[in-house]
Amino acid sequence: MPRIGLLLALLLLSGGCALGPDYQRPELDTPEDYRHAPPVTENGELISLQAVPPADDLPKGEWWQLYHDPLLNDLQQRAAAGNRELRVALARLDQARAAARISDADRLPRLDLQPSAQRSRTPEDLSPMGTAITTTTITLPLNLGYEIDLWGRLRRQSEAAGADFAASTAEVENFRLLLHGEVARAYFSLWTLDQELELLTKTLELRRENLRLVTSRFSSGLAGRLDVSRAESEAAVTEAEVVMLRQRRAELEHALALLLGETTSRFTLPPIAESGPDVPPVAPGLPSALLQRRPDVAAAERRLMAASARIGMAKAAFFPSIRLTGAAGYGSNELDRLLNSGNRLWSLGPQISLPIFDGGRNRARLEQARAAYQENLAAYQQTILQAFKEVDDALVALDLLTEQQQAQQRALAATRQSVELSHHRYRAGLVSYLEVIESERTALTLERAALLTTGQQLQANLALIKALGGGWQDDDLLAALPPNPPPGAEAARAEPGSPAIR
Repeated sequence: MPRIGLLLALLLLSGGCALGPDYQRPELDTPEDYRHAPPVTENGELISLQAVPPADDLPKGEWWQLYHDPLLNDLQQRAAAGNRELRVALARLDQARAAARISDADRLPRLDLQPSAQRSRTPEDLSPMGTAITTTTITLPLNLGYEIDLWGRLRRQSEAAGADFAASTAEVENFRLLLHGEVARAYFSLWTLDQELELLTKTLELRRENLRLVTSRFSSGLAGRLDVSRAESEAAVTEAEVVMLRQRRAELEHALALLLGETTSRFTLPPIAESGPDVPPVAPGLPSALLQRRPDVAAAERRLMAASARIGMAKAAFFPSIRLTGAAGYGSNELDRLLNSGNRLWSLGPQISLPIFDGGRNRARLEQARAAYQENLAAYQQTILQAFKEVDDALVALDLLTEQQQAQQRALAATRQSVELSHHRYRAGLVSYLEVIESERTALTLERAALLTTGQQLQANLALIKALGGGWQDDDLLAALPPNPPPGAEAARAEPGSPAIR
């Protein structure tokens, strides 16, 4: 009984303290909202990034349905099912999951059944009996190995592996977000190109009609050869631009096929309807806490958690390690007597390893772990800054593109009147055909610019959704917030020598 009590005491001690710092989130000097976000609605409550734990595991839903475009919805589903790079990322995630399970298994005892059989002959010169002896040894032991985790090395190792796996999960979700974002970006580019192609095709028809009109007037002596040449030139230039846009469309179509995991030779996308995707309005009062849904932000913080745990692993290396080993089973020199009660064997005892002189290896590993923490801390803070920049970039782009589009529409309305007047004046013989060409060129340029601005609005809106980690539907996030800041939310910024990395 005393031996069993000693063994239980050792096992209980293994659940004691863990060396090194418990993770505390560094202080984040971040605002509660964004500089260019729409103002908060009445009685709205903004929640800062500091008060929210990583929330990348919250479902983001099919955020692309904000655009109310059935064709886009279909393409996104095909990309989720067929993209090969996503399959690669998921396979790597399975590897990370297995690695985390291996680290967890190190904390548990290990039992191995190791039967062995050996037959040997001792020569007569070495035999105490003066005659050669042939012996048979058969053993059937069950071996036990267990490291008593007095200093928390294995717990910190398990924490680090768990944080690494969580970071890998977030990185897969980040890839998924980028994949769906690239599908939407390619689709919006195709929509813009299709509208531009339709505009240029109609313009080409009008210019060919103008060429027929000018040729008729030339035959009647009402126009000169110069007008015919100009009309032919404008028609040819427009035709060349149509061909160039068709080439660009084919390239975009091929890029979209690759994202869907389909061969370019079999993938075709018909011209997209003029109605196309909607530009969803931005919700007012976007809280900075939405950034915790960004997978890259979550991944950066979890890498920081893993680095913090590895400091504890490095500190535990300065202390003795105790490993409990034992064996129990049977041994005999005859197979038929192996399992007799008198042939039972057992052994039990600790193995202690105490570092005496290691040439400074352990101290160097501790310094390395602290430096890795600082590296991951800086990377996490940089990821936060980058996230705020991307959100504000998208918000200001949406604001200014709206103003730009309004000005373009006013200019376009006036130019269309100029085109109509120039045609009337030319038919009346008051001006040369050059005035018609110039007015049509201006109108076409403005129409194409307006189309491109609409496409840029879609791209900026998409950039905002990606920057916020999948849209601004914050109901799930706000519902998941703790009533108080999480442990460590008020911790001071971790610096060398501070409590966070001692």
